[in-house]
Amino acid sequence: MPLRSPLHEIHIELGAKFTVFAGYEMPLQYTSIRDEHLNVRKNVGLFDVSHMGNVIIEGEDAARLLSLATLEDANRIEKNKGQYTAILREDGTIIDDIIFLHLPDEKYALIPNAGRSEVVTNWLNDVAEKNNLDAKAEDVSREYVILAIQGPKSRDLLRKIIDVDIENMPLFGCDYAKVSGVDSIVSRTGYTGELGFELQITPPENAKKVFHDILDVGKEFNIKPIGLGARDTLRLEKCFLLAGNEFEGGRTPLEAGLSWAINWDHDFIGKDALLKQKEKGNYERLTCLECIDKGIPRHGYAVEKNGKIVGRVSSGNISPCLNKGIALAYVKPEYREVGSILEISVRDKKIRAKVVKPPFVSKDWAKENS
Repeated sequence: MPLRSPLHEIHIELGAKFTVFAGYEMPLQYTSIRDEHLNVRKNVGLFDVSHMGNVIIEGEDAARLLSLATLEDANRIEKNKGQYTAILREDGTIIDDIIFLHLPDEKYALIPNAGRSEVVTNWLNDVAEKNNLDAKAEDVSREYVILAIQGPKSRDLLRKIIDVDIENMPLFGCDYAKVSGVDSIVSRTGYTGELGFELQITPPENAKKVFHDILDVGKEFNIKPIGLGARDTLRLEKCFLLAGNEFEGGRTPLEAGLSWAINWDHDFIGKDALLKQKEKGNYERLTCLECIDKGIPRHGYAVEKNGKIVGRVSSGNISPCLNKGIALAYVKPEYREVGSILEISVRDKKIRAKVVKPPFVSKDWAKENS
């Protein structure tokens, strides 16, 4: 039996169609994926992302634990700021990519991917024990609802119902706040590539009022509730990774295009393995492919050149903004030159696709297509 968000009954009232993802029954869409997708790009959307995890780390050595277990040196992340990073195994492969928030009271709040909070919590506690660190991770996922307000009008909306200054909150900034009078953790984070904020609310029943209030206040900004279908196409257009797809089979940050997230100036689990891989340089890398021919690339489809398999799609779909197929694929290094033409095997036919620079959709798309 799949788990359900504490807001499940509200989603039924809003006419949601549901899907099961990572053990949760969550809204797939309310109207259509395309309609919801474009509304986030041009206006604002409200997501229930309570299938995502929540892990709290406390203790004198909390920053040391995060620094050892992730690509980031947590000691350099000040209070009220956060960071995107990844947790690695000793061989350099990714256990999960996460965002952690350094809260004002010295706690760290981690947001693992759906279905990964228990694995992440156990891994962190094992690392703390092996290294005699005064730090403990606790999985509190079921105690929180996470709401995401995303889109160019998200700040205008949220400022009407929040009691802290979000006007100058930087990307990955965070704070405690009251939203519609309800205690929350607010962060300038999201999975859409647009201006956006996320709210973590406990206890879960308090989130019902906030959800309704956001939809009510958001009417003047053309808000819509958004399902997981549009969440996936939005992240794909911006080349954001989906853990179950992009890390399948054991991928390293170098392969997954996350070299920019590696802070090499500190020791972390998996660093030696990454240095060796970096020196060799002959590894597959995540590559952006924009389809020339009609067709929908999907996870697992082969990427070919002159009849030879040179890679495989990790994520693919139709881009609602571009009206064409797009894909992330792991491709051998010698076939990744921007402008190169490859072929994706889509069922019984091959469709041509061009290697392009990320992202597929620029930050100015909405202005240029208003």
